[in-house]
Amino acid sequence: MLDVVATPEDLRRLPEGELRQLADELRAETIDAVSVTGGHLGAGLGVVELTVALHYVFDTPRDRVIWDVGHQAYPHKILTGRRDRIRTLRQAGGLSGFTKRAESEYDPFGAAHSSTSISAGLGMAVARDLSGGDNHVIAVIGDGAMSAGMAYEAMNNAGHLHSRLVVILNDNDMSIAPPTGAMSAYLARLVSGNAYRSIREAGKQLAGLLPKALYEKARRTEEYARGFWTGGTLFEELGFYYVGPIDGHNLDHLLPVLRNVRDKQPGPVLVHVVTKKGKGYPPAEASEDKYHGVNTFDVVTGAQSKPKANAPSYTRVFAESLMKEAARDDKVVAVTAAMPSGTGLDLFGQAYPARTFDVGIAEQHAVTFAAGLAAEGYRPFCAIYSTFLQRGYDQVVHDVAIQNLPVRFALDRAGLVGADGPTHAGSFDLAYLGCLPNMTIMAAADEAELVHMVATAVAHDSGPIALRYPRGEGVGVDMPERGEALEIGKGRIMRKGSQIAILSLGTRLAESLKAAEELAAFGLSTTVADARFAKPIDAAMVRELAAGHNVLITVEEGSIGGFGAQVLQLLTDEGLLDGGALKARSMILPDTFIDQDKPERMYAASGLDAKGIVAKVMEILGREGELPKPMRA
Repeated sequence: MLDVVATPEDLRRLPEGELRQLADELRAETIDAVSVTGGHLGAGLGVVELTVALHYVFDTPRDRVIWDVGHQAYPHKILTGRRDRIRTLRQAGGLSGFTKRAESEYDPFGAAHSSTSISAGLGMAVARDLSGGDNHVIAVIGDGAMSAGMAYEAMNNAGHLHSRLVVILNDNDMSIAPPTGAMSAYLARLVSGNAYRSIREAGKQLAGLLPKALYEKARRTEEYARGFWTGGTLFEELGFYYVGPIDGHNLDHLLPVLRNVRDKQPGPVLVHVVTKKGKGYPPAEASEDKYHGVNTFDVVTGAQSKPKANAPSYTRVFAESLMKEAARDDKVVAVTAAMPSGTGLDLFGQAYPARTFDVGIAEQHAVTFAAGLAAEGYRPFCAIYSTFLQRGYDQVVHDVAIQNLPVRFALDRAGLVGADGPTHAGSFDLAYLGCLPNMTIMAAADEAELVHMVATAVAHDSGPIALRYPRGEGVGVDMPERGEALEIGKGRIMRKGSQIAILSLGTRLAESLKAAEELAAFGLSTTVADARFAKPIDAAMVRELAAGHNVLITVEEGSIGGFGAQVLQLLTDEGLLDGGALKARSMILPDTFIDQDKPERMYAASGLDAKGIVAKVMEILGREGELPKPMRA
């Protein structure tokens, strides 16, 4: 069946009775594709029937379907002309793991960060109204994403504007109101249908003849009577007409309700569907957490492939280091925004459940919540991916930095992250935190350094401090038994030379040391230093490097405006570049959003590996001709 459905237009030609078979084949195709590529599996399996129903009932792409986050969009991609490329998901040059406007007309809005779909959908609905259009806009949002305040801001605005908008609440975890079989489906069809709405409108007109106090009582009686049987009073108060809950895996329930809201609802409506993550694949149903995001796996057994572990992951090192610090200090607490396993705080939470706080997808709240803890003398570690801390930036500035509160920011996934691509890259934290007064920023060169930086953050009570570290495994160095607090703003010399100075921040240190070895083969004596701190920078060390070398290069896994900008500012302010004897350059990520690939290939393409560093030095010295020419492919 799936072989004859290349696009939703093909899908809409099928008899309704064949949709069940199509959904089963779509689920099997999704499982098989993700077993090859890895990626987000459970969420997509949970919306297979919903995906089929939406594209069957609505005239996509003219009708806009917006998937929040995009974790669940793989079945959508298969049905919208991308099945032939589905096994390139998250690979170099392949399909994005999320919805992406540049990829397909069926992706009207790009996603990857949570809780944006209702806002975007409302913007599209208002644009349609201003243009005199008549198409439908449907925003699909998961119950987890409803923990973010942005979703309610959008719903409040939608209720006020009363634009025609459909929100599908995909309830797959919190089970806000579980469906109750045939009765639930019947009530959903009833309240979304034309007969009920006609009677309701007639009743409102009759009630309008009553005194105002009686009219208001009648209105609330109808609302709460409906809410008693179906739920959704909160959404009604925000101005949405609530329908549900209905079984999101039952096409006989989904199709008539979606047709009703397509044809009969004049304003904003919320359809509450209940689904199960991992539906139809027993290993994923039995372990929703482990099958949210997966490596490649065996379809028959469900066993995921495991990369060879040469060293512990940075995430685990952070978690275990924090647990050791917490054992010695009962003021150490941990905060995460719906990413306990991603940040390692699931381990911390097992050891210290009363001192671990998962606030949901609410980064703004997480930051200010941590600020409140710090104001009362606790030592909060706010563990958030670098890319997600962007969502709480105003709170970092206003509630933490201005008040100089000692919140510890643990920034996982700093730098480039590989398969998740530009939406998840931690490229900008050095720039957006480095410009803030009172902020201290550390970057670990390896997993042993991360242990020391956790200890440093615990001891740092004089203001906010951030420690950044990448995704993936460490480099396999010897690990200290216990972290030692570093001197704030003090770097270290790793190798001494006399001509070239490479000042590295973060995990580019290993590539910088390799570059120094290669430069030695060209007769160039090279110093390599580990800055450790992006702010405050080690001014004494920078002056020493500037005075004792002909070339000074900074290397970092960040965007323009970060560590290199701080160093060049110091060199300029102190006139260390005025005589022209020193040639200084900063090596940063290119000023572009970098598509998914293997991290090592992404850094190589950015010129931030040993080969790129050597090439930069030879370019500065005008000796490019001495470099070996690349081999022909």
